[in-house]
Amino acid sequence: MTMSREIVLMGNIVKSYRMGEEEQIVLKDINLTVCKGEFLSILGPSGSGKSTMMNIIGCLDTPTSGTYVLAGRNISNQSEKQLARIRNKEIGFIFQSFQLLPRLSSRENVELPLIYGKVPPAERHKRAEEMLMKVGLADKMDYRPNQLSGGQQQRVAIARALSTHPEILLADEPTGALDQKTGKQVMELFKELNEEGNTIIMITHDRNIAKNANRIVKLLDGVLSEGDGDDA
Repeated sequence: MTMSREIVLMGNIVKSYRMGEEEQIVLKDINLTVCKGEFLSILGPSGSGKSTMMNIIGCLDTPTSGTYVLAGRNISNQSEKQLARIRNKEIGFIFQSFQLLPRLSSRENVELPLIYGKVPPAERHKRAEEMLMKVGLADKMDYRPNQLSGGQQQRVAIARALSTHPEILLADEPTGALDQKTGKQVMELFKELNEEGNTIIMITHDRNIAKNANRIVKLLDGVLSEGDGDDA
C-alpha cells in the first residue's frame, strides 16, 4: 500500500503537570509521523504516558509545548468548537470498555456521532446499517448491548467509530476486556479495515496485540522510540 499523506505529525511534544511545587513531565520531546493508510501500535506499560498521548492525538488534551498537526491542521490554533468538530468527524474512538449506551440498539449506538454531526435521519440510518454490516452484525442491528457478547459489543463500537468516515481510528486497549479468541477476531477485523485504507492508531500494553500492526513504536517513561516490541 502506498502511504504518503501525513495524517498525524507531532513535533517535540512535551506534556507536564504541576503537582504542588513539583512539575511531573509525562511526555518528553515526542516526535511522531503517521501516514494515511498506516496501522500503528503505540506499545507501553501502565504509567508510560500512553493515555496522555492518546488524549493529545484524540484532541481531548493539549500539549504543554510542541506542535501537533492533524490532517493538515495545527491543533493548537483550533477553538473549542473546532476541536469538538474534529473529534466528531475526523477521529473514530474505540475504547476498552466499549462505551455503548445500554438503552440503545446497536443501530442507535452507531448513529450517535452522526446525530451530533447533524447528519439527516435517512442518511444516518443508511450509514449505521452499512457499518454494522461491515463488521459482521447485520443480524444484530436491533439488539441492545446486554444482548450481545463482548466481542459483538466491540464490533458495534468499531462500527460507531467508522460511521463518520474519520481520518483515523484511535483504539485504546481495544481487546483489553475480551478473551484471547475474541481479541484475535477483533484484530483480524482491524487488519481488514486497514487493508481497505483506514488509518489505525492503537494503544496497547500487550506486545502480542501490538504485533498485529504494520509498525510499532514504544513508549517508556514518556520517551518514544521506534521498535518491533520484542524488547519492550
